[in-house]
Amino acid sequence: MQLDRTPLHVAKHPVGIPRQVVKLKSMLNLESRDDVLMIGLWGQGGIGKTTLAKALYNDIFRGFEASCFLANVRETSKDSKDLVHLQEKLLSELVRKDLTVSSVDGGINLIQQRLCRKRVLLVLDDVDDVKQLNALAGGREWFGKGSRIIITTRDNHLLTVHGIEEDHTFEVKTLWYREALELFDKHAFPGSKEIVIRRDLVDRALHYANGLPLALEVLGCFLCGRREQEWESALNKLDKSPDKTINDVLKLSYDGLEDYAKEIFLDIACFFKGRSIEYIIEVLNSCDFDTTIGVQVLVEKSLITKERAIVHMHDLIQLMGMDIVKQECHDDPGRRSKLWLCEDVRDVLSGDMGTDSVKAIVLDLPTIEAISIGPDAFTNMRRLRLLIMINVHSSFQGPIYLPNNLRWFQWPECPFSILKFPPGPKKLVKLDLCKSNIQVVVDQFKVRIQMNCPYLLHIYICMRMIMIIFMYVLLKTLNAIITNSDDAR
Repeated sequence: MQLDRTPLHVAKHPVGIPRQVVKLKSMLNLESRDDVLMIGLWGQGGIGKTTLAKALYNDIFRGFEASCFLANVRETSKDSKDLVHLQEKLLSELVRKDLTVSSVDGGINLIQQRLCRKRVLLVLDDVDDVKQLNALAGGREWFGKGSRIIITTRDNHLLTVHGIEEDHTFEVKTLWYREALELFDKHAFPGSKEIVIRRDLVDRALHYANGLPLALEVLGCFLCGRREQEWESALNKLDKSPDKTINDVLKLSYDGLEDYAKEIFLDIACFFKGRSIEYIIEVLNSCDFDTTIGVQVLVEKSLITKERAIVHMHDLIQLMGMDIVKQECHDDPGRRSKLWLCEDVRDVLSGDMGTDSVKAIVLDLPTIEAISIGPDAFTNMRRLRLLIMINVHSSFQGPIYLPNNLRWFQWPECPFSILKFPPGPKKLVKLDLCKSNIQVVVDQFKVRIQMNCPYLLHIYICMRMIMIIFMYVLLKTLNAIITNSDDAR
């Protein structure tokens, strides 16, 4: 049985893997044979979870009675029939017999009966559904004492649901700079006679990959043997659109989200990377999103990270999100749901090219820039819910027409003199015009004020109170003047 068990192929260049294997072996506590331990490896797509799991498996599998590495569980278990096939494969490798499984429930019983007294090593690679765990490793009591079950996934919450404690989860992170440089060099310059490439081009490639092993490997292989001019052209192309191989791997995490979480993810990718969680929640809650749980789901799915109340996102994941929006209409930005590039915003607003596809516009420029914007630039954007313009100026001073669906309007230096909305209920929640001389006609908001717009309601109430106090003081003053006149007579 030992001779029949062979190591797995890990990677051509397993850079950065050995140091992580040492940490995981310590977490597995292999000396203890009194318990069954489950651990989880999680992280974003392309970060090397499978490679790390294979290296760990190779290092320890001979210390168990039987071992099994079930690769690509997500890909090979689309329905219950596929799960039955995986159960049969698991039993075949751990029991060394070909057993027929009639159903998922039948497979669960067989696994428990055959393995409850056997010390095994089981790796479930790329799990994305709790049903897969329930069918293949539902409980520790399924396996003999001393068994170790290792699960790799993009979804940290999946591990929590399966009862794996936080101290038994390992987040796989991007490579250190020196490791990233070594891995890239091995793929980009594999020959003994290296092609001379400018250091700044190598740095650009490393910055693009940002420590992600998949990107370092794909990009290194693509640039291998090419001249400097080709490197420069390829890197310029990647700044505009992501590599398809890398993008397809990263996009799997996005595809698994519910619609509301997809919207939140795309807003963060296009507009709010690097902003505070508090600000993001305030803005997106105004758009009727369930942002608090949505942000947490994105963290658990390895699409964003939170550090000191700031939301971060890997550059390639951000590019993937931006590319999703660009693919909505490749040639016409006015038919995309989100606009954030100055060139696109300029084209759409100056040419009145906006359509009801546009849901959000956020343009935050480092210095003041002029954009030609006419009174009807936003008229056709009936679904526009978010409009943030920072350091944007326009020479047009007349009234500007905005859609009633607008929730968040932030334009501190708004150049227009009057805001106008169509008749009907307004949905405006935030109005930030702090440095402008704009006039907002309160009568436009009477219907909304009676409903649920706290900011405008407070403005309206304050104005009414000021008017009442002014009239009261005026009447008292007139009364005093009349009284004094009578006394003088």
